[in-house]
Amino acid sequence: MARKVPIGVLISGSGTNLQAIIDAIEANKLDATIQLVLSNRADAYGLMRAKNHGIPAEVLDHKNFTSREAFDAAAVETLKSRGVELVILAGFMRLLSPVFVKAFSNRMMNIHPSLLPSFPGLHVQRRAVEHGVRFSGCTVHFVNEDCDEGPIIIQAVVPVFPEDTEETLAARILTQEHRIYPRAIQLYSEGRLRVEGRKVFVDGLTKEETQALLQPPLEG
Repeated sequence: MARKVPIGVLISGSGTNLQAIIDAIEANKLDATIQLVLSNRADAYGLMRAKNHGIPAEVLDHKNFTSREAFDAAAVETLKSRGVELVILAGFMRLLSPVFVKAFSNRMMNIHPSLLPSFPGLHVQRRAVEHGVRFSGCTVHFVNEDCDEGPIIIQAVVPVFPEDTEETLAARILTQEHRIYPRAIQLYSEGRLRVEGRKVFVDGLTKEETQALLQPPLEG
């Protein structure tokens, strides 16, 4: 049975995934409450998105701290003081130290615009286009101490066409990000996620063993 899981959303920029999460909550498609939107940048537009929906928001400027660990410790304290159980990284452009990761072990999610483990890091869509892959997509995963290496929760696949640019592929992927991030949080709220080593098991998962994607298709 789902419960309204208290989440904290960390942002650094425009916050489109934050908006997707807000929209899913307001449409009663996601059982969660946003306890806090936290940004390391005062000019992040996501702060305005939070304000527009009456969601508490704070700025914690990383430049005011002497080390990454000091910033992370302050962020952890801020989130816990708001009763946050699950941390959602939504365009938060900072690497997290073990101080942060250990505080929310298997309770922190990130979204990445590739089909991990392919193309971790930055400039992901450009690298996918240059490599000539036929498919790309996005991945929601639990965060561990290695960048883009945590156990995978859900992925969405999109086609990549030879004429694609970094921008056209990024737009196609972003549409799917807005679909799968709320879904990953909902699976958590329903208590259906179980982490064993590198694998995330989803209780009650429907298995479509004949499902396949081909690009280019067999016909046409």
